[in-house]
Amino acid sequence: MLNTQNAVLKMTAGRADQFPRDGLPQIALSGRSNVGKSSLVNTLLGRKSFARTSSSPGKTVTLNFYEIDRRLYLVDLPGYGYARRSGDRRRSFSALTEAYLGSGLVFAVWQFIDLKVGPTEDDILMLEWLNANAVPYLVVATKSDKLGATARRINFEALASYPLLLPPYAAETVRTVMFSAQTGEGRDELLSVLSGYVSPSEAP
Repeated sequence: MLNTQNAVLKMTAGRADQFPRDGLPQIALSGRSNVGKSSLVNTLLGRKSFARTSSSPGKTVTLNFYEIDRRLYLVDLPGYGYARRSGDRRRSFSALTEAYLGSGLVFAVWQFIDLKVGPTEDDILMLEWLNANAVPYLVVATKSDKLGATARRINFEALASYPLLLPPYAAETVRTVMFSAQTGEGRDELLSVLSGYVSPSEAP
């Protein structure tokens, strides 16, 4: 198992040449602004403010590399956005995020989707990109505590069966994990997934 107490902010990268290239698995945390990525990092590591949330969502343009137990990185990407131009949908990642996703360093992606809101257009475009580029990923359905029991179940079942998360769009059925930073729901399951990245025999 990973020792989550042994965690440091290894690097805040503002340039592509600053990305760590030491061979450790890098797990990218992707999602729209204010979806709960920093809160998840804090919950997994059992710390209240290890990863700080931005006071200006969407303004962060750096990548934060959190080294866990000297065995892997959680990489908090800037909240993404998209733009319509001439009627076409196009990704409008920051140039830094584009460089990272195309660097070959990404071992897997955790795609964050607000369970109450469901997949937004931005989320859908990201899922399409992940599928098209055959990037391994799972979906973290955040803020589960914001819903009552019935709504949680209905929304989770709808998300887990979303067509883009199933073959033939995805290479295989994508794992979806319900998560709440408030209640800790999903923490143990996600920690087990992390341990599996570095110790395949521990994978669930």
